Amino acid sequence: MPVGALHTLHRVMWGGCLFRVGSQSCRCSLSSYLRRYHGALPDDIKSLRAVLNPDILKIRNIGIMAHIDAGKTTTTERMLYYSGYTRALGDVDDGDTVTDFMAQERERGITIQSAAVTFDWKGHRINLIDTPGHVDFTLEVERALRVLDGAVAVFDASAGVEAQTLTVWRQAEKHHIPCVCFLNKMDKPAADLNFSIGSIRLKLKANPVLLQIPIGSGKNFTGVVDLITNQKLTWKLTSTRDDGRAFELRSLSQSEDPELLQAASEARTALIEQVADLDDEFAELLLTDFSDNFDGVPVNKLQEAVRRVTLARKGVPVLCGSSLKNKGVQPLLDAITAYLPAPNERLHDLVRWYKDDLCALAFKVLHDKQRGPLVFLRIYSGTLKPQTAVHNLNRNSTERMSRLLVPFADQHVEVPSMSAGNIALTVGLKQTVTGDTIVSSKASAAAAAHRAQNDSKTGKKRREHADIVLSGVEVPDPVFFCTIEPPTMAKQADLENALNCLQREDPSLKVRVDPDSGQTILCGMGELHIEIIHDRIRREYGIETHLGPLQVAYRETILQEVSATDTLDRTIGDRRHVASVNLTVRPVDISSCEVAFSEELQVQILPEIKEAVENGVQNSYLQGPLLGYPVQGVSSLIHSVSVEPGTSPAMVSACVSRCMLKALRLAGGQVLEPVMALEVTLGEEHLSSVLGDLAQRRGTVRDIQSRHDNKVLLATVPLAEMMGYSTVLRTVTSGNASFSLELDAYEAMNPQDQGALLKRMSGVM
Repeated sequence: MPVGALHTLHRVMWGGCLFRVGSQSCRCSLSSYLRRYHGALPDDIKSLRAVLNPDILKIRNIGIMAHIDAGKTTTTERMLYYSGYTRALGDVDDGDTVTDFMAQERERGITIQSAAVTFDWKGHRINLIDTPGHVDFTLEVERALRVLDGAVAVFDASAGVEAQTLTVWRQAEKHHIPCVCFLNKMDKPAADLNFSIGSIRLKLKANPVLLQIPIGSGKNFTGVVDLITNQKLTWKLTSTRDDGRAFELRSLSQSEDPELLQAASEARTALIEQVADLDDEFAELLLTDFSDNFDGVPVNKLQEAVRRVTLARKGVPVLCGSSLKNKGVQPLLDAITAYLPAPNERLHDLVRWYKDDLCALAFKVLHDKQRGPLVFLRIYSGTLKPQTAVHNLNRNSTERMSRLLVPFADQHVEVPSMSAGNIALTVGLKQTVTGDTIVSSKASAAAAAHRAQNDSKTGKKRREHADIVLSGVEVPDPVFFCTIEPPTMAKQADLENALNCLQREDPSLKVRVDPDSGQTILCGMGELHIEIIHDRIRREYGIETHLGPLQVAYRETILQEVSATDTLDRTIGDRRHVASVNLTVRPVDISSCEVAFSEELQVQILPEIKEAVENGVQNSYLQGPLLGYPVQGVSSLIHSVSVEPGTSPAMVSACVSRCMLKALRLAGGQVLEPVMALEVTLGEEHLSSVLGDLAQRRGTVRDIQSRHDNKVLLATVPLAEMMGYSTVLRTVTSGNASFSLELDAYEAMNPQDQGALLKRMSGVM
């Protein structure tokens, strides 16, 4: 058995130390390891089951989310170290962190893929996912938050809420995830507690509940005062090698700094009053027993009230520290276990319908050269065991899962079973993709559907199916595309295989073949996204591909309402297909496309014909009348459909698509371009140069804010004008600026720019 495997298993079983020995995965089972190497369990381990499947109340499934460079991965590294999961502190700059294990991540010092690690902290099992902060990899955050129960939002205390913070916060709110905020980098000279709290309240529209105040500021930041317990935590680091594991904990006393005592007293009173406003049970306790003496409020009652406020998402606890300087991470771990929910505290209706039967969601797929696809599952109910068949509701297929693993970044430990509330890694599910619902069998799904029908008195078949299938992961549309070619035609099949594997891993990556040129088109979320994909193809699959020029993924819409009629009459073999359709298209003020049927037709149309019509309309939305870009902001009303007996649904779809294309062309086309929200942080001396550059890029300045000694420029800029912006900004500001981009909206191009684009694209085509 490899030494690395021994170290990993030791960490899992007894809080020993990590396995930092390459990428060899553990292939032994825990039970055989126990028999061979230890014979019996230690006294502090009650049973093997308790180790593998802890009490669900002791499980915390959390994600670390933030703007890029706020310190997510550094915070994760400290959590792993203080929990005993690792022997040494990893550093992003040194490229030796546990969760950033990809070569591209270590070279660039950024997180690209979300990585899962499992560790224990004070009797709790924490399943943690470190997510990217770069907007190009926002899907990684989305699919992680989809399966998590709580999240830690990390902030740069000198910057407060930044552009990507808003994005990840909205994603967490969409999934109703309770959060804890960690104000990191309190050791920076510009760190500002009040500014950060204010930005959380103003920009995130959240209710920050301050649980700590810092002791000292900037380089003199030495610790925090815990307002819940009224205790002082100080880290007296004697050298740069001090790991911060030891800190001094003692109660505040009259001998302390009077200014700190006054600040702590006022902050604790404000905390108690705020929690009382948010929690009726705590307010009643205060009014009944402690109206004259807030200092007498029991610590456990205040902590319980903060937990209720957090779980109800009425407020977000705020803590502070400096992960890089090894200060404040242990209290953050305590807050995770104290305030974020256990899996059974999150309301999932379908859990009660499946009861003890398996129900899990596939939220991520990785490809291993030896073992094939590795599928991450979040288990919502039942128990998962290897060497068993499971049923995929989305694919209506049954597969055999060969092995079951606990994820530890790029290393894994094989286990005999996993229960509800856990995150598992499986081997053998070759057809499963991100967003699929996995159950134990068709029979268990049918039983769950029956229970769902009995629960809702209006049980229709379509609704039954939706009720027992977990909602998947929302995949954003790509904004960039380019051609990709293999070095020789002999490598074409290898390239197609690589792209298939990468698409399965990353649903935000789209690959299509141009019907006219036959070229393979790569579509991604940004320049960095496509660059990383290109690099992975070279490194992981050994193919030196060539990328064509990067192009913007525009959209199209229509200008006016138009009606059209079309008839398809075709004979194939001895079978005649005849279909006629009459419809109207009109522009609407929403980004999506709709299809509706007239009231009379809605009653008359057969289900299979209706489905064929809907397919035909949706197919027509994929290619607009001007340049063939996808269509948005169009509503279609089907007035009548006439189909002669013997006509296939495929021919009905073809007739509808042809009629739709005719209507879209008659309605007049309009090109929509992606417009980005740009945030630039820079020194005031460079402001005029950056503003001048933005004016040349058709940018519109929304606001210029002051942030300490810097200026924050907020603007909107067409994506087409942002090619290579990082290089230009670095040149203009001598490297003393940072920026972030986020898709803001698709907006209509002005006639002059649209005319130039049409002329240029017609020349290309």
